[in-house]
This record gives sequence, C-alpha cells and structure tokens, in this order.
Amino acid sequence: MANLVIGIEGLVGAGKTSICRKLINLIPDTILFNGGNLYRAIVYAMMQNGKELEELKNKGKNLDIKEMMDLFKIELKIENNETIVYIDGKKVDEDSIQSKEASLAVSTVGGSANNKALFEFSRNLIDAYKENYNVIVSGRSLMKIYPKCDYHFFITASLDERVRRKLIQYEEKESPKEIRDNIVKRDILQEKAGFYEYSPITIEIDVTDCKSVEESTKKVLSKIKLPEMVKI
Repeated sequence: MANLVIGIEGLVGAGKTSICRKLINLIPDTILFNGGNLYRAIVYAMMQNGKELEELKNKGKNLDIKEMMDLFKIELKIENNETIVYIDGKKVDEDSIQSKEASLAVSTVGGSANNKALFEFSRNLIDAYKENYNVIVSGRSLMKIYPKCDYHFFITASLDERVRRKLIQYEEKESPKEIRDNIVKRDILQEKAGFYEYSPITIEIDVTDCKSVEESTKKVLSKIKLPEMVKI
C-alpha cells in the first residue's frame, strides 16, 4: 500500500494541531509536517529582527517568504515523528510562535506575501518524506501546496467552543473577550486571504460537540481507509 499524504487545516482554535499529533501515534510509520509552525517561525524571526507588522504587510508580494527563511537560517528536523523548527541552529520555542501577537502577524502577512517558493520547497519536502512515511500535513492553503493529497480535512467548531479551547491553551491569561476578538479578527484575515477555501476532495469535520481530542481524532480517522491494525 502506497504511503498517504493527509492534509489537515481548519478554523482558528478548532484543534487541528492536537488532532494531527494524535494521528501520528495511531497511524503506523507516520510523521507530521507542521507547515503552520514553519511559517510562524519565519514571521517570528522577521519580527525579532526589527521588522514591524505594518512594514511586512506593506511589502505585499515583494516579500518572498522563502528568502526570509533562508536569510534567518531556518531549517526543519524530524524529532519524535514531527518536524521541529530551528532558527540559526536553535530550536524554536513553540510558545513564542503560538503567541497572540505572532498568530495575528502570520494571519496578516500570509495573505499578502509571495509564498510561491516556500510552497515549492514544502511540496518537494513532502514528496521526499512520502518515500518512507505516511505524511500528515498541517497548515494553510494545503491543496495549493500539495494538490496530490490523498485526503484533505477541514476542522471546524463553533466560535464559543474555539474561545473555550483557546482559554485553556493560554491558561486563562487573557479574557474571553480578548480571545474572541482575536479569533474573529484572524478568521476575517484568513478568509480574505483565501485560506478557508475548500477543494473538491475536502471533508469538513465539525468537532464542536467532541468532548476530547481523542473523540475529535476518531471522527477524522473514521474517514480514512487504513489497515485494520489501526485502533483508537
């Protein structure tokens, strides 16, 4: 059986990354290519080097994201079946690139920058990974990055549920209103950027009523044809 490429994206706060991390432990010989973290790390590196958000936004298509990746010596390594980002030889702190400020910057920059070379880099990397592994791909615009996905899932949940989950993620350091406003703003930015577009093979999975990550993952896994050995 040929190795699979499974693309998973979704609404802000719907839990797609948690689902991906469960799946790599359930599907044999599987790795996670976390494209979202790669993009976040690139934008984070730019901001850490004095690039203001408005400046980055105004550069528009003149901002080549792959050039920025190379400039700041950003690379990927596989650790524990997942791609981990390094900036100039140092492992990226995921809490930093998952912050509200970094998340908003990615939503703003991602829709206007020139992503062509980065998408090509990612496509070639996925092809290389697929030679030895099943590949879960998490990120945005996945069908543009890798049109040959065997499966493409879009994870959704109600706004109230997404706010609840983000409150837990941020350990209630921000108010429900702050989190709600941030999610709504990012939703608008990402929809305008075309990140919420479906393809003919997209399967929408609504996890609003799921009581756990395991339950959400089971809904996704039920749509994938896999060997009988896979259990949840």
